[in-house]
Amino acid sequence: MAFSATQSTADINAKVIRLPKAQRREQLMETARAVFVVQGYHSAGMDEIAEQAGVSKPLLYQHFPSKLDLYLAILDSGIEHLLDASDASLKNITDNKQRVNATIRSYVEFVDDPASAYRLVFESDLTNEPEVRERMVHLDREVIRRIAAVIKEDTGLSESQAELLGAGLHGLAQVASTAWLGNPDVSREEAVELLSSLAWKGISGFPLSHPPADS
Repeated sequence: MAFSATQSTADINAKVIRLPKAQRREQLMETARAVFVVQGYHSAGMDEIAEQAGVSKPLLYQHFPSKLDLYLAILDSGIEHLLDASDASLKNITDNKQRVNATIRSYVEFVDDPASAYRLVFESDLTNEPEVRERMVHLDREVIRRIAAVIKEDTGLSESQAELLGAGLHGLAQVASTAWLGNPDVSREEAVELLSSLAWKGISGFPLSHPPADS
């Protein structure tokens, strides 16, 4: 929906379909994500985001006081999505080999999505923005903490030892997934299987402190 220069904010707001606050916020974030993917953070303007969303600029600012606030909300949503996927991999699956595969898969899919928080950050020059960096550090720590908790429970290793192994698995997934983005000769499914095999051959060397009853 495009608006002419003669239209007032009141006219525009009158034509906007009313949505519940949470639903409107999600709609604005989805629109902004698409604009950021195409144009990049610095080239994208709040005017265009508002126009693409079919709302007035003041209404957009009611939800997000600045472009950075809007970007950070999108980033927070993406981080939450990855952590939820990580939890599903670790908590809803009991077979450790399958856990490793699911964890690697969730990370590969995360970085492969052009609209993901990961791509929005690392394909821009926002990595040095303090609030962005803070969130990425939080993501790293949370993924490592969750992996370490499972390793500690299964192996009987100390918390520090388990965290080190968790950091190793997370680092493998992160660095290798990022490198895979630039390698079109390897399919996503093949990447998942290769990286899962590498990770499993390493972590499976640590015996369970409580072996299965049928072992």
